[in-house]
Amino acid sequence: MDINILQVFILFVVGVAAGVLNTLAGGGSFITVPVLIFTGLEPTIANATNRLGILFQSIFGVRKFKSMGYFPKNYSYTVAIPAAFGALFGAYLATIITDDAFRKYFAFFMIIMTFVTFFKPSAKELKDDVVFTSKSLIINTVAFFFIGMYSGFVQAGVGFLMIAGAVLAGLDMVRANAVKMFLNLITATMSVAIFIYGGKILFIPGIALGIGMSIGAVVGAGFSVKVSNNFLKRLVSVIIFVFAILLLVLK
Repeated sequence: MDINILQVFILFVVGVAAGVLNTLAGGGSFITVPVLIFTGLEPTIANATNRLGILFQSIFGVRKFKSMGYFPKNYSYTVAIPAAFGALFGAYLATIITDDAFRKYFAFFMIIMTFVTFFKPSAKELKDDVVFTSKSLIINTVAFFFIGMYSGFVQAGVGFLMIAGAVLAGLDMVRANAVKMFLNLITATMSVAIFIYGGKILFIPGIALGIGMSIGAVVGAGFSVKVSNNFLKRLVSVIIFVFAILLLVLK
């Protein structure tokens, strides 16, 4: 596929916006993947290429959260293991699905996640990190394997699920966002490896998106400790719903 300089610039700008949204509220990939499709990429190629952006964004986002002292190491490293294995399986599924089927699945997930954005998990006691019991370790291992599988297959919207798991475990929203960013780094790394092997990634649009998302992640991480994200969640929900309808009606 040939891509012109205007499309590269558009992907960069969209990447910046998505990087901020992913860090503050989540759901940025529900914007970037449709934009990639509308620039001419096949749906499965767009899904794979988007992971480069997620990978770039996550590297810079994790560094920013660590530098601010909001990274819960024990919880992050523990749940990252099942999430990584799940992502490998999910990414493999994404390489064998047809473009038409993926378009429909993606639009369906977009509509479902429109409602998930309003989910507000609450914890009785907020913690800086999590110490697992045998029961909680099993629950988190199973849960994050399936979250990782979803991340490998679709990725878009998985941040809401990661945040929900982290907050229900007792972390505050800022640390939950740090967990989400780290898990995105791990699952995106697994997915990118599978997608490169399957020849599904286009590097020029992926890198343009990734540079923009990296900038957005750093900006968003700085704002995450200062601003309320309720308005952003509502805005993301509206954008997700509109793009979902467009994916269903346009070819």
